[in-house]
Amino acid sequence: MNHKTTRLALPKGRMQSGVLELLTAAGVRVDLGERRYRPTISVPGFGAKLLKPQNVVEMLHAGSRDLGFAGADWVAELNGSLVELLDTGLDPVRVVAAAPTQIARAGLRAAGRLTVASEYARLSARWIEDRRLDATLVRSYGATEVFPPEDADVIVDNTATGATLDANGLEIVDELMTSSTRLYANPRALEDPRHRERIENLVVVLRSVVEARQRVMLEVNVDAARLDDLVAVLPCMRKPTVSRLHGEEGYAIRVAVLREALPGLIPSVKARGGTDLVVTTPGQIVA
Repeated sequence: MNHKTTRLALPKGRMQSGVLELLTAAGVRVDLGERRYRPTISVPGFGAKLLKPQNVVEMLHAGSRDLGFAGADWVAELNGSLVELLDTGLDPVRVVAAAPTQIARAGLRAAGRLTVASEYARLSARWIEDRRLDATLVRSYGATEVFPPEDADVIVDNTATGATLDANGLEIVDELMTSSTRLYANPRALEDPRHRERIENLVVVLRSVVEARQRVMLEVNVDAARLDDLVAVLPCMRKPTVSRLHGEEGYAIRVAVLREALPGLIPSVKARGGTDLVVTTPGQIVA
């Protein structure tokens, strides 16, 4: 690879705002400017371009982009030979098969020969084969949920909440995979030391934001006699930070814990003598 700039692909559409917010939180400034398809990025050595998520995968696979954000569903669909560097957790969806209530409750096999509509031609074909269904696949180009019942018996589509499926009288009959926005690299870019260093440095700062979004900082005071008992129930990334309180026979403890653990953790901390609990949200955590 003889190009000097590390070429970053940013997704257009629904993924764009989340990715830009993640970059901003990591201290990376992206200026869309007037030429919105070729924004400038504040990290030296990078050049950026906005592409549709499907095209991000294709360009990474082809080698015209070194690094890019895309959905895991489209990487699987397009069978891109890419290296996953980071799961941002953004835009979580499930790729599911769904059918009208009558077919869903009777069972797919009982319906006889099926017509399956989907944008995910490869994933759907594999699903049909794995489930040994008698089915014809029809390629859709958006709004797949409107195909049943007149134009298809089953659809394969992504869903975040299932609300669109419900609104169109469809029930989920199977789940093909889960997906989210992830950061991928062309494997050849990682073989170039110059690109690899830039990419790894960017991943470190982005991962620090992703990690921080999942955790909170819990600060709590405790008497010396109950220190060990309290520390024993505190989940942490490594070890908690413990410091003596000024002029007192007690300690202050500071620990990063998973946000989802708080409802069960706070009562446990209180029961073991913890006082003056303070919960704050970190901006970045580098392990």
